Amino acid sequence: MRIAMAALVLSLSVAFAAPAAAAPEGQMTWGVHISLAPTWFDPAETQGIITPFMVMYAIHDGLGKAMPGNPNAPSLAESWKASPDGKTYDFVLRKGVKFHNGDPLTSEDVKFSFERYRGTAAKTLKDRVAAIETPDAHHVRFRLKNAWPDFLTFYTTASGAGWIVPKKYVEKVGDDGYKKAPVGAGPYKFVSFNPGVELVMEAFEGYWRKTPSVKRLVFKVITDESTRLAALKRGEIDVVYSIRGELAEELQRTPGLALKPAVIQAPQWVSMLDQWDPKSPWHDRRVRLAANLAIDRPAINQAITLGHSKLTFSIIPSTFDYYWQPTEYKFDPAQAKKLLAEAGYANGFDAGEYFLDISYANVQEAIANYLQQVGIRTKLRSVERATHWKTYAEKKYKNLAYTASGAFGNAATRLEAYVSKGGMYSYGVIPEIEDLFQRQAKELDAKKRETLLHQIQKALHERAMHAPVYELAFIWGVGPRVEEPGAELIKGFAYSGPYEDLKLKAR
Repeated sequence: MRIAMAALVLSLSVAFAAPAAAAPEGQMTWGVHISLAPTWFDPAETQGIITPFMVMYAIHDGLGKAMPGNPNAPSLAESWKASPDGKTYDFVLRKGVKFHNGDPLTSEDVKFSFERYRGTAAKTLKDRVAAIETPDAHHVRFRLKNAWPDFLTFYTTASGAGWIVPKKYVEKVGDDGYKKAPVGAGPYKFVSFNPGVELVMEAFEGYWRKTPSVKRLVFKVITDESTRLAALKRGEIDVVYSIRGELAEELQRTPGLALKPAVIQAPQWVSMLDQWDPKSPWHDRRVRLAANLAIDRPAINQAITLGHSKLTFSIIPSTFDYYWQPTEYKFDPAQAKKLLAEAGYANGFDAGEYFLDISYANVQEAIANYLQQVGIRTKLRSVERATHWKTYAEKKYKNLAYTASGAFGNAATRLEAYVSKGGMYSYGVIPEIEDLFQRQAKELDAKKRETLLHQIQKALHERAMHAPVYELAFIWGVGPRVEEPGAELIKGFAYSGPYEDLKLKAR
């Protein structure tokens, strides 16, 4: 009888056991709009833009990160908590997590990853962290010098500091070796990289969250928009990024293809870098305001993104905490010319080179044409994205520069990078604005903090310090083989993700 009962229990346990996850199958191929750079394979070098996360969500993982339905979901850390005084943060690491090379995730990897981080928010974070402690293999404690309400935002979502790399492996191969063969804890393993051609990754079946459905991901570099669309129509590519204007209309008309416009947390704007030089025309608010009035934003929106982009007149995403909505800059070329004349430039002026990310050349060409019509003459200079942002951060640009960011965060994180003193992309600072920024960084009362951040945004708008274009609608094209491309699963994210959730249609 006991044997029979044991057999029955065994049969029931087998019958009700959860089915094993299906092995990953198939290949999903993207036509990406930029030339990929090894700097984006290493979380330590993460810039204040969204592009690196296109790769990082595949190869790497963070203590916490934006996920479907949660702007900061526990990931490599299963939980965290702050002390009542806001000066200590304790993270409990998820047990059983392994890197792609088999090394277990430990608190030493977290400490090491933070200490080697040198990206956009490095100074901000390291100036405020007094110590990192590792009480045991699955427990990390950050001690702050003072209470700082944005610590989690800066550490987990707005930077690469909380994205973890394997200490032993990095020390073995060095920083250059790591970028050639990155090892992470994400859902996909690095296979190969052919610069200017493609990045290949394969599913990591030991990923903690779930086994990916798709076996192989391939990012093919196709910087020409018409060539990307042609490859999608031929079935060589499953997903293409950044299709605009007439090509987007063609995509929309093509049977079997789907156009997906995603309004992302990525305002685009023109930075007037020489406004800090008293001898420059851009030092005069009237000139900066004239540039804003010279641009026909609704026309650019319609022509480039089929009207899907959002006109916000701000460099802060409208979905971010502490966002303030400015009044619009109406298209008024006559008033723009009048302002230029009042500033002493009745015949306009030569504004020099206008530096831009080559993947957005058509947007900047339109802006340059509008500026030309009121007398602001520029020479467009296109640069590959990785080089553009590196040069920008090194403060080597002059005159005008295309600027944009789709990075996660809030109003304070965006202002830190582009407006505050010491910000990676800040070329100058207004003392009153800097004072407000430093005050809000210490303010623990959310309403008081909101008031201070709104004051900063109002001051930026009143001074016409930037020329915002729009909050970008990033237009995808998706082919017929794809069941789930990952568009907009993560709110505000420009790219596919999370990659382990992607699916191809059954054959």
